[in-house]
Amino acid sequence: MIERLIHHVGFEPLIPRWLLAGLGLAALALCGLGLLRGSRIAALCRLGAAAVILFWLAGPQRLRETWQLLPQTALLLVDQSPSMTLGQRSAIARQAADILAHTQVPGLTIRTVGVQDNGHDGTRLFEALDQAAADIPPASFAGAMMITDGQNADTPAAIPERLTPSDGANGHTTLPLHVLLAAKGEERDRRLRILQAPPYALAGQDATLRVQVDDAGPGTQPGTAAELTIRTSDGTLRTVPVRTGVAQSVTVPVSHPGQLLVSLAVSPLENEVSGLNNQSVLSMTGIRDRLRVLLISGTPNQGERVWRRLLKADPAVDLIHFTILRPPEKDDGTPLSDLALIAFPVRELFQDKIDQFDLIILDGFENRHILPRTYLENIAGFVRKGGGLLLTAGPEFIGPGSLQNTPVGDILPAHVAPEGSMMEQRFRPTLTDAGRRHPVTGSLPGAPAAGHAPDTALTVPGVWGPWYRALRPDSTHGEVLMNGPDGAPLLVLDHVDLGRVALLLSDQIWLWSRGEGGGGPQAELLRRVSHWLMKEPELEEEQLVASLTEGTLKVTRHSLTTSAENTVTVISPSGKSQVLTLRPTGPDATPQASMRATEDGIWQVTDGVRTAYCAPTQTNAAEFSQLRATASNLGDIAGQTGGGVFWLGESGAVHVPDIRLAPKAPLHGANWLGFGQGGAHTVTGKTAAPLLPAWLAMVVTLALVLAGWWLESRRRPTAR
Repeated sequence: MIERLIHHVGFEPLIPRWLLAGLGLAALALCGLGLLRGSRIAALCRLGAAAVILFWLAGPQRLRETWQLLPQTALLLVDQSPSMTLGQRSAIARQAADILAHTQVPGLTIRTVGVQDNGHDGTRLFEALDQAAADIPPASFAGAMMITDGQNADTPAAIPERLTPSDGANGHTTLPLHVLLAAKGEERDRRLRILQAPPYALAGQDATLRVQVDDAGPGTQPGTAAELTIRTSDGTLRTVPVRTGVAQSVTVPVSHPGQLLVSLAVSPLENEVSGLNNQSVLSMTGIRDRLRVLLISGTPNQGERVWRRLLKADPAVDLIHFTILRPPEKDDGTPLSDLALIAFPVRELFQDKIDQFDLIILDGFENRHILPRTYLENIAGFVRKGGGLLLTAGPEFIGPGSLQNTPVGDILPAHVAPEGSMMEQRFRPTLTDAGRRHPVTGSLPGAPAAGHAPDTALTVPGVWGPWYRALRPDSTHGEVLMNGPDGAPLLVLDHVDLGRVALLLSDQIWLWSRGEGGGGPQAELLRRVSHWLMKEPELEEEQLVASLTEGTLKVTRHSLTTSAENTVTVISPSGKSQVLTLRPTGPDATPQASMRATEDGIWQVTDGVRTAYCAPTQTNAAEFSQLRATASNLGDIAGQTGGGVFWLGESGAVHVPDIRLAPKAPLHGANWLGFGQGGAHTVTGKTAAPLLPAWLAMVVTLALVLAGWWLESRRRPTAR
């Protein structure tokens, strides 16, 4: 350490201060008297002698301190974010950090700080600098070095406070920031940006995306031609021309409702550092424009309001509702204008425009010569071609106008005998084993636990409220999701060719909306049944689900049936296929499997019937948006502080500059970087010596007294 001597003057009086002050006043008084009575020069000599005596009595001392400079602390921030894994950056950074951390510079301590990825908004080196320098005394902080690729998200416009000591602490107005880049020089890179992408799009139409391709680095310029490849999870593939530096619109066909993955990739740039940011995968959800529902109610009933409230509350539903107030055979002479504003458009609804509907609901409908057989056949044909039919059955279902005795009965999933099938008793609906697994009913709130008998369920709090009437079918096909009294089927769902049918064998679901016995999830159940009939993807009973997180592909099969094991084929974005075996896991024995998946793009999983798609999600988009090593982001701020910029791999091998302590600028050169020498020190010792020795004070005093006496004697008159 460098030792320095600092001298000071102090006083240690030999007599009390008050006495010293009194003697000083007395000396001034005597000298003043002498001035009046004699020679002024003699009086001044005597005053000087008194001053010397008083100064010696004050005990003047020469104080000497011995101290040494404290070592300065420089921060070494090492970028360890994901972008540093490209090429040889991490190896260069590790080697350079090891060399710098073990460099011995007298008077300088180097503290190494690793800067990890924060997971969401890119590398933040200056935030790490501020935190690391917080516990370093300002007088001991010498500055900082950063080993990085130059991609930083929080570079300030002005020198940060930590590098500008207040009042020039450490002897400098700014502290140096040196940037050491883990590359050979400025790199080239092309990136694809998704400027705008709708989260939802209408099924059957094109969605519009806004994209931009940017080139950066030596020799690049806007307007360069490139090709953009667009691939969707439904198999669509096309290539469109684009130009760099210009925002452009591209269209993507949305072929079906539900999730649609879109992969976009731009052609690579020559000699670019990486193609990771040349591609992107986004997810959109296809939705129907407007769901058209036709609701035909029989004679007015309590459940009619339930249906209207449910369907009117859904903004995506266009509802057409007719209520049969009077069948044709009950003509009592009431004018038709008093019963309806318009005539029942039978032909228009059930022949001309029936294919425009997505769902037909028949609520307590009894066909008393209202619909000709041709129109009933049209309803059955509507279902077989892909439409949905929901029928709620009450006493009218076993009457002379029952729909099960018409062509509609051929597509219904249950048959009810005309005699002895009406059950009028208190019961609570329960779920079947299939109902507990089916997406329509499996997660309904308040569902009775497995094993509850109907009579036991009546005493269990928190389960569904009771109904009082239901029909007992003599045959069913399809899936029975709910049971009624004595375990009889209550809710039955079935697939009919391309369409679907749901049959509720009770007309008392409206009791749940009234809160009878605690009520039940009436609105949610009817919503799910309606959307299942309209083929909502999330409500499919047979689903193959794939997800890709942190490099792991997970496949899950949801099914109403259980099997010991089954297999699926996994196809990577590059076209490689692999067979994966799913095995039952968890309490519900759901078949699952997982595997490593590191390729970027859309992965496809298929069992031969169903297909699922997934793509990796980028957890830190800001970190991978810019990938080239560059000095453009940090060079300006380093120059403002007096620091330098160094390329560690410029000579082919890792070249680390020397470190010095420099008393003044410049603080960097071609092969070295420096930090200023501060003034922080510690005192190692103190000594004191008399500033006016006693003998010297006596000599000076006698000399002044004798001089005054001699001068005064010369002024006296000579005796004659």
